[in-house]
Amino acid sequence: MGSEAEMTPKTEPSALQERYSRQALFAPIGPEGQKRIRQSKVAVVGCGAIGASACILLTRAGAGSLRIIDRDYVEASNLQRQLLFDEEDARQSLPKAEAAARKIAAINSEVVVEAYVKDLTPQTAHLLEEVNLILDCTDNFETRYLINDFAVKSGIPWIYAAAVGSYAVTMNVLPGETACLACIFPEPPRGTFATCETAGILNGAANLVASLQVTEALKLIVGAHESLRRSLLSFDLWSNERSEISTATPLGNCSVCVERRFDYLEGKSRPQITLCGRNSVQIHERERPVDFSEMSSRLSPHGQVRYNEMVLKFWREAYEMTLFRDGRAIIKGTTDPTVARSLYAKFVGT
Repeated sequence: MGSEAEMTPKTEPSALQERYSRQALFAPIGPEGQKRIRQSKVAVVGCGAIGASACILLTRAGAGSLRIIDRDYVEASNLQRQLLFDEEDARQSLPKAEAAARKIAAINSEVVVEAYVKDLTPQTAHLLEEVNLILDCTDNFETRYLINDFAVKSGIPWIYAAAVGSYAVTMNVLPGETACLACIFPEPPRGTFATCETAGILNGAANLVASLQVTEALKLIVGAHESLRRSLLSFDLWSNERSEISTATPLGNCSVCVERRFDYLEGKSRPQITLCGRNSVQIHERERPVDFSEMSSRLSPHGQVRYNEMVLKFWREAYEMTLFRDGRAIIKGTTDPTVARSLYAKFVGT
């Protein structure tokens, strides 16, 4: 599922020039840099707290095109930190990518937006093609390794960003020049990192790391290569601690950027299906379109059903299922994939 905003300019040239005048006055950007920003095409993977703020900043900076890829929908617990969304989005359970596209159009009608309500997998990694830059705003290392594989193989720069509690971290990956994600984390740091489920999240941490991420993105876009940070930067807003690890050179025996093995992109590593902080499991058992009207009739005898043009919600005992048009589902109320798959098979089918 994808949608694209109209490409016809809606703003008079003089108004457009005035809109970005303060940014263009900043010497490292200047008028020429502003033109490059207007010509840029950026993929934003994940539209949660970091992704929503990154989209706002890029939209207001005048990015030419944003391709937003997100698998999730808006709910009330998002509103504390995800600045693009409001209560009505949560009431309607709108897919985040679609809700973001609507908000971006209202902020800056000149930005071309492509919204994909998709999980980024080896099968959908083609959505990262033909962009200048990829921003990682996801919540799990499996997807980040997939982005890393694709970016290194394709030679596309990408920027890693994450936040949990009051802690945040970010790193630029410049293929062929700096260390990649696998150089720093050769294996997923399972069980060693807090999650938003166990530690919560401070909205300032997510928004600050998004600001750092977008600033590095602007440096890349305008060609300020010498100003790019070549380190893994981490900080804790609550304790005021900060640290950096150099990423200036790749690890000599890195499996990805040196040995050119792309296990995640080739589907050799199983993607994560438990969603951060949600007591939820994502299911991909069915890869064909769902007729919500027919599905609603089938499910109604077994529980409460509500749907709109983009998602169907089904409540059964302690479980809540959100079904997307492509057959993907998020089942809330369990972190056990076996239970989730059983519920999906019973009520949706395979």
